[in-house]
Amino acid sequence: MLWDVGLEIACGDLVALIGSNGAGKSTLLGAVSGQVKVVGGGVSFGDRELTGLPPEQIVASGIVQIPQGRRLFGALSVRENLLMGAYLRDDREVESDLQRVLELFPRLRERYDFLAGRLSGGEQQMVAIARGMMARPKILLVDEMSLGLAPVLVDQLLEIIRDIHAQNVGILLVEQDVQTALECTERAYVLEGGHVRLTGPSTAMLDDPQIKKAYLGV
Repeated sequence: MLWDVGLEIACGDLVALIGSNGAGKSTLLGAVSGQVKVVGGGVSFGDRELTGLPPEQIVASGIVQIPQGRRLFGALSVRENLLMGAYLRDDREVESDLQRVLELFPRLRERYDFLAGRLSGGEQQMVAIARGMMARPKILLVDEMSLGLAPVLVDQLLEIIRDIHAQNVGILLVEQDVQTALECTERAYVLEGGHVRLTGPSTAMLDDPQIKKAYLGV
């Protein structure tokens, strides 16, 4: 359950949301993306009210979630999974966007016709992010990207996240790996027990004694 949660992210922002297990991070993302019912307060993007809209309308508005656990279609190829990210689109630029995401993820070009269920964990995470990019997001919500991945793969994915951010896409990075989250973002929120307990520049949080004690083991 969440209450008294105020969070702002704009196009071009790179923001971390950190907190322990059960703090409400994934619930908050679900509320923003329309997967969790909001019974008080609201969610808006620009001048548009999103509260109560179904997930597909929120995606169409420009907010796209990369879910924890990737949730790929394992029996479909990499190409087919990527095209699922564009299922709401009826424009003629889907194929050109497909080539652009393959430039971001060259490994996926090598795995283009492989079944998603047979990919490594890191490759599956690449597919999940690339699929989200096919929806042309203005804001990307990334839930536990590093979960279960080796540090070298996490570093590669963070470089890609920075490249996406450089395209003026706002990113909310939800991570249990607090050190990683704070080192690669500009601003952060700390969620505890359904409340935002602290917010500020990520660099300042890295030096905050409470953050060090609670999350960094220092």
